Amino acid sequence: MASEGYVYEDGKFKVTEEMKDDFEKHGYILIRKLLDGAELMKVKEVLEENQEITKHSYGLSDGTGRECKMALWNHPGSDVTGMVARCERMVDTSEKLLGEEVYHYHTKLMMKEAQTGGSFLWHQDYGYWYKNGCLFPDMLTVFIAIDRCNKANGCLQVLRGSHKCGRIEHLMVAGQTGADLERVKEIEKVCPMEYVEMEPGDALFFHSNLLHTSGPNNSELRRWAFLVAYNTKANSPVEINHTPQYTPLKKVPNSAIKDCTNVTDMSGKEFLNPAFDKTVKVAY
Repeated sequence: MASEGYVYEDGKFKVTEEMKDDFEKHGYILIRKLLDGAELMKVKEVLEENQEITKHSYGLSDGTGRECKMALWNHPGSDVTGMVARCERMVDTSEKLLGEEVYHYHTKLMMKEAQTGGSFLWHQDYGYWYKNGCLFPDMLTVFIAIDRCNKANGCLQVLRGSHKCGRIEHLMVAGQTGADLERVKEIEKVCPMEYVEMEPGDALFFHSNLLHTSGPNNSELRRWAFLVAYNTKANSPVEINHTPQYTPLKKVPNSAIKDCTNVTDMSGKEFLNPAFDKTVKVAY
């Protein structure tokens, strides 16, 4: 796929004009090894061992009898996962790609379990966030692979350059908000589809209008991913709902991920109750 040549090196990494050009042209950049093995181990300790996050998860039907599970929270908090969302390499890169100050919009854990995990329909993140009162698509998501992501276990698929099409009409399909498929079919003819295969610790920074989907997990390997969404300061939602208004983001140094010892205290995260989210229908 395009733009996969970037590799994070601690102390050396910087956002280049080439990266910004790729983000503008393609709608995404892929950065390999954004989290190293030790950092990933700390994140997995939080996600896997104490269940303080996974206990807030809920299922989203794909209309085929399968579902994905998701847990979402509005504020980063002070645990290891919060350090990831607040660290310089995440925040500074997002600000350089979007061209202005950002704040934490939400973080979510996406879980596709082995042999049962469902699909995510073609959509734009701004297809959801538009309905939450954000007036501009000046937002992005950082998708970090916790597990290996490949075609067999339902990796991301993107339509390269589709963010330039603007917001597509979105409708409720099963438990998800999906893009108008007739429009998507036409866009597929001019925007190449790419499979985003990733190793644990790799990260995809992608624009909120980039069309993307992911298939079911038919493999014997789970596919967990950690996603952090950032909104620009000037784009704070114009209505009060379950999403956060502009809240200054307290950045931390990159070393904070390894230095953090908090793996159990999730106070301040404000986990989403899906009953208040009009863009999804929860599968029970």
